[in-house]
Amino acid sequence: MQTSPAPPDFQEITPTAPIAAATHGWRAKCLQRLIRLGLPVPRTVALSSDAVRAIAAGRAPDTAALWSGLGEVLVSVRPSARNPDWGGPGTMLNIGMNDRQHAVLCARHGAARADVLYLRFVQSYAIHVARLDPDLFAGLAAESADTTPGESIETALRLYEQETDEPFPQDPARQLAEVLRSMARAWEGTSARLLRQAKGAPADAGLGLVVQRMALGIGQGECGTGAIQFVDGTTGRPQITGRYRRQAQRPHPHDEGSTAEELFLTHDPRGPSLQDLCPEVYADLCAHGEICRARLREEMQIEFTLEDGRLAVLDAVRVGRSSRAAVAIAVSLARDGIIPREEAIRRVEPRALSELLHRQVDPRGPRDVFARGIAASPGAAQGRIVFTSDGAQASAARGEPCILVRRETAPEDIRGMHAAAGVLTERGGTTSHAAVIARGLGLPCVVGASDLRINLRDRTLATRDGRVFAEGEVITVDGTRGEALAGEVAMLEPAPDDAFRTLLDWADTIRDIGIRANADTPQDARIARDFHAEGIGLCRTEHMFFEGDRLTVMREMIFADSPEERAAALERLLPMQRADFLHLFEIMHGLPVCIRLFDLPLHEFLPQSRDGLLELAKALDRPLSDVTRRAEALAEFNPMLGMRGVRLGITFPEIYEMQARAIFEAAVESAARGRPAVPEIMIPLVSAVREVELIKTRLESVAAAVRNSSGQPLTFRLGVMVETPRAALRAGEIATHVAFLSFGTNDLTQMTYGLSRDDAGRFMGAYVQAGVYPEDPFHTLDVDGVGELLLTGAARARRTRPDLTLAVCGEHGGNAESIAFCRMAGFDYVSCSPFRVPVARLAAAHLALAMREKVNNG
Repeated sequence: MQTSPAPPDFQEITPTAPIAAATHGWRAKCLQRLIRLGLPVPRTVALSSDAVRAIAAGRAPDTAALWSGLGEVLVSVRPSARNPDWGGPGTMLNIGMNDRQHAVLCARHGAARADVLYLRFVQSYAIHVARLDPDLFAGLAAESADTTPGESIETALRLYEQETDEPFPQDPARQLAEVLRSMARAWEGTSARLLRQAKGAPADAGLGLVVQRMALGIGQGECGTGAIQFVDGTTGRPQITGRYRRQAQRPHPHDEGSTAEELFLTHDPRGPSLQDLCPEVYADLCAHGEICRARLREEMQIEFTLEDGRLAVLDAVRVGRSSRAAVAIAVSLARDGIIPREEAIRRVEPRALSELLHRQVDPRGPRDVFARGIAASPGAAQGRIVFTSDGAQASAARGEPCILVRRETAPEDIRGMHAAAGVLTERGGTTSHAAVIARGLGLPCVVGASDLRINLRDRTLATRDGRVFAEGEVITVDGTRGEALAGEVAMLEPAPDDAFRTLLDWADTIRDIGIRANADTPQDARIARDFHAEGIGLCRTEHMFFEGDRLTVMREMIFADSPEERAAALERLLPMQRADFLHLFEIMHGLPVCIRLFDLPLHEFLPQSRDGLLELAKALDRPLSDVTRRAEALAEFNPMLGMRGVRLGITFPEIYEMQARAIFEAAVESAARGRPAVPEIMIPLVSAVREVELIKTRLESVAAAVRNSSGQPLTFRLGVMVETPRAALRAGEIATHVAFLSFGTNDLTQMTYGLSRDDAGRFMGAYVQAGVYPEDPFHTLDVDGVGELLLTGAARARRTRPDLTLAVCGEHGGNAESIAFCRMAGFDYVSCSPFRVPVARLAAAHLALAMREKVNNG
């Protein structure tokens, strides 16, 4: 090939050849880089994606010239898409194998080895090129050990001729042409196109091919084939792993009819190794690995062949890695100065961090999936099925992990969720009660498993395929994939190690939007601090009232017959609330804490069953009829749009006044302990400026009283949680009374769409699939509809008050696309569940880097 110019439809890969990933694919470009680095790569020819398209259309290249240029030896053909993740047809080996080559190899290496090569090629060609039934050739290799040499080959050749009505092709150039055509057409097939488009490939993505002279890996001296890598693909730590097989072409341990011997790569007391047999070759491979790491700026797996002691590097691919390993490798490369820190940040997908924060189902193990739903909170957990919160608490008291299974959860289930290892619900979506609380707790959760049928009377769980699980049986919840699995499965432990923390520290130096956490309990606050949240962006105070002693007092307050009785009950709750807030202030140690005043409808604190109401009647020393009547009176047809939030605070002002006093007294005490706190108080569900005026007046009155009684200075910041469309539209006048607006995008999405976030999961999948919505608006912020309300509200508010703080505190705050919108809109921070804080920190850094690159490129 060096004596005459290459035809335009294929190009020998040399250090200076015009090879590019865009035209010839990633494998061709990688091989050229290996050649430039001086690695011993066999002669290789690349076909461009245009050439492959021509082949698929029936315009074959001059394969006779290609064949002769490679030296008329056996060759392999491998796919070379622009992106390795797009896949491609499988590699074809031993092209050029025919009767003549078989005879040559028999004389050189013996009939047994030659038979294996020929038989493999006939089988592979028949199945993948001629598209014959694989069952025709099953077992031929195994039979060859019990037959006269060559009989299995004769059988295979005869079967081929019987099925195709023509002899097996003996012309190597024709074999090569047919292989190229088969691989080109396989790439253009409908299934292949859909599969790669699902992996992000454009519809018109092309395929390159590489044709490489083969090093057989068999012979008289040390011969074999293997693969070596220098980091562990699970942990990312330095470790030499791989395989080496003597007298074999490819490292397939279960090849039928193979007599290859599997060896270790490095010194090992259990048996011989490549390092023992060929220390020079082993040293060369280690040196090649270092060169690839330094010059290709990546951890590579090197595929190699030995032929009579001579090393040939056939390929090098990026080491496959877990999310944990991806972080470790990126940080290691940056620390060694091989890549800049900015590139290390870009190499790790933000969503991948979730896998480091929670236990995960080991992907290498079997999965007996009995239900699928929405992946509401990542991680995995296994335990015995329980159907009630009381059952979960009892299980936790016995030290037995359990999975809380409910049709849907309600606020009264919070104690059970705290006690459970995981949650599975029949109903719900990504912002349903179960999903939001589970994410806050870092609890694996699957919601919207609509194919399940829960029978609370029999305490059973039935699946679509007819299986029935009884209470007490062990199941596994995979909240990362949205699946429920039968029984116990192998698990991987979380790994937020030094590399994880280092990467996020680097991200913090680059991101340009604040990241806070939604935290309702001291445990949430500690997790938020551990993950370097810049404060609490949403503390939902109603969740503090569901503990046993508090719930009883809360119910007494609800059943009070006069403002005085109500105030007396609230007086008992005051020290509990004060202790809650003091604990939060101390944990956050001067960082902002944004506390949302009471929001839930009162009926959600009452039991739902007759037995529960009877128990409550006994506790309150009231007739059951009175308790039932009061519960019915408090019930609402649409509680999410009823007497909750600020409406409750105006109707029963004693509630907000108690909470304000608790907040202010906790702030004064925290300051006295050397940890000053400036609490942020947020009014929920506002729709009119007069609501803000009324609550603000009462809060300022309580603050003045605390200042007078304590003799200490006290400041606080007042804000509004914008979660109604009217509040967004009237943000300009609301801004005159507050220091911040925090958009609660969960409810704002619900009200803008007229959708129940708890029920939308039943049909949202169908809607997205039909193109009604591009994404689930409860998962990814709807920038066209809800986003317009955010932009309108932000613009009107800042026209009134330019120094106003703007934030998002809905679950969208942990979503990369939503963070991008908030950056663009000029918001100051986003707030999300504690376990999503690392994801948000990295996503924000990705966005800042992308913007910087866009500016630099003009």
